[in-house]
Amino acid sequence: MRMRTRKLIGSITMIVFVIVYALMAMGLAQGRITEAAGWVQGLTYAVLGLAWVLPAALIIRWMEKPEKTR
Repeated sequence: MRMRTRKLIGSITMIVFVIVYALMAMGLAQGRITEAAGWVQGLTYAVLGLAWVLPAALIIRWMEKPEKTR
């Protein structure tokens, strides 16, 4: 697959992923976590705020793979 095509697919995937993840994280943050202790809320918000980084890094790594030479 050409790098240009991979970047297009990866960019679209990243946009969709971030939107879906943000909606899911907001839903979790508005749920029962509001009744939890303050430190649990803080820890949950920190984990939810950083959990998207690993999947995004994997998508970016895939996008940046060099093209196979023939």
